[in-house]
Amino acid sequence: MQNKLATFLLLSAAFLFLFVVLVVLRSSDDNSLFSWAWVFAKVDASRIYLVLTLGLIISFALSRAALPDRFQLPFLALISFAVAVPFWGQPETIVDASRYFTQAKHLEVYGIGSFLKEWGSDILAWTDLPLVPFLYGLVFKLFGEHRLAVQIFTTILFSLTTVLTCLIGERLWNRDTGFSAGLLLLGMPYLLTQVPLMLVDVPTMFFLMLSIFMFLNALDHGGSGQSLLSIAAIVCVVLVKYSAWFMLSVLGVILFVRYVQRAKPERPVALRRGVIILLIAAVLSGMVLALKYNVVSGQIALLHEYQGPGLTRWHESFLSTFLFQIHPVITASALASIVIAFRKRDAAYLIICWLILLPVLFHITRIRYLLPVFPMLALMASYGLQILAREDLRRSIVLGTVATSLVIALSAYLPFAKSMSAINLKHAGEYLNTLPGHAIEVVTIAPEEPVANPAVSVPLLDLFTDKQIRYHYVDEPLLPLDEVLRSSLRFTWEYRNPAYYESSIGPAAAIPLVVLSKASDDAVPAGLARKLEGYRLSRSFQMNEEVFKYTVGVSIYQPVDSLPVRTRE
Repeated sequence: MQNKLATFLLLSAAFLFLFVVLVVLRSSDDNSLFSWAWVFAKVDASRIYLVLTLGLIISFALSRAALPDRFQLPFLALISFAVAVPFWGQPETIVDASRYFTQAKHLEVYGIGSFLKEWGSDILAWTDLPLVPFLYGLVFKLFGEHRLAVQIFTTILFSLTTVLTCLIGERLWNRDTGFSAGLLLLGMPYLLTQVPLMLVDVPTMFFLMLSIFMFLNALDHGGSGQSLLSIAAIVCVVLVKYSAWFMLSVLGVILFVRYVQRAKPERPVALRRGVIILLIAAVLSGMVLALKYNVVSGQIALLHEYQGPGLTRWHESFLSTFLFQIHPVITASALASIVIAFRKRDAAYLIICWLILLPVLFHITRIRYLLPVFPMLALMASYGLQILAREDLRRSIVLGTVATSLVIALSAYLPFAKSMSAINLKHAGEYLNTLPGHAIEVVTIAPEEPVANPAVSVPLLDLFTDKQIRYHYVDEPLLPLDEVLRSSLRFTWEYRNPAYYESSIGPAAAIPLVVLSKASDDAVPAGLARKLEGYRLSRSFQMNEEVFKYTVGVSIYQPVDSLPVRTRE
């Protein structure tokens, strides 16, 4: 007992010391969304320190008993879902969500047939592939246009990803390695903030891990059913994101490793099965993409022309990603696993390190592009921890890592997300839902030096309100063309108003008028001032985190015979 207590005290001291070091060095974090320099600017780190101490005590108590195998998968599914729920309260922190919302809403409004026909035409697809917006649209169609429905869906995908991570680790080595890896996915604070967002990164992570697991199943067990499931999973990855095509190279590594590991008489069968699966998946994917050949070829050209060079301009350092946004214990354990696997001559290790090796070799540093491979990093870290002979010590390190990251994410990341100006759209949408009537009119005001097209905030407001939006898009250039082509938010300048907003415009009526402008900017153009005659300011949401260049504030006006009180939030 004394030995275990001493171990706990040493581990706790190490975790607490790491936290202090990271807080002191927070200016070195150049993450573009949750830099520790911003996250801890207005947070009392000493309070987090106390909560962290309590979290470590709880993790030590839990580590004293092993969870029976039959409960591990349900536990992973439930705990990963539960820890993501508090983040449902954050706003859509990345403006790209407006694209996926407008695409999904098209399916909800006009149906599946129209979505398939108009994707890439009337539906602005930018560099997106259709699967995830299609799934979001089905969620809207089945459960109504509610952000909560999408958040439950993405959280389920994240939960299933932790389970798949566990199953892959078990398939390659043993259950303990897989279970620890599934838990370590909760040791990545940045990842937790992305789970509830209406983006494609978490779904991409899920489908990538599903394709890996199904391909392993098909190679190991054979059978037409397993092969068909593997083919379907691969096609899904192809249709989810262009960068995921690059990641599918891991399937070739899996085929090579399983071929080497098989006895010589079994190798031809395994090779033939794997090649057939990959060929059929490639043919089916090609046939689907060929239906939208002009759109896909144009997107690939845009990726080459714009996104490729953009990687050199829009990046975050590996130091930020693997030291601050991912718990350093995970990174250290993953690095140690390289040495362990090399000494063991473990061919299976190539499968999990491949997807981490590729970004390093090609210097892909933007964390959103790395997010789908985080489960492989968790598997590397778990593999590295297996060198520790004491099972309770491994559990203590894993649970201590998870506890530390959860405390940081909930106590620092989440409050920072709720301080972003994007929260104004969430609060405004919730307030609009309390007003009588079913329609609102939205007007956007461009700042003097626009960073993004302000019209792109209209769909994000729509995501948070059940009111019918009337919005007329004014197609006039706000930036010179050369600046638009270089803009990191270029897609916002190519935004065009969806027909379901334009078609809502009818005769003037006494409905609330919502003005979207730069946060904390009370200036009203003369033309709009005339339009506001007969209106009174009902509510203003002007939260501004004073970090990002692009901010959005919301002012809600009602006819003079409505609520007379002027308030500001």
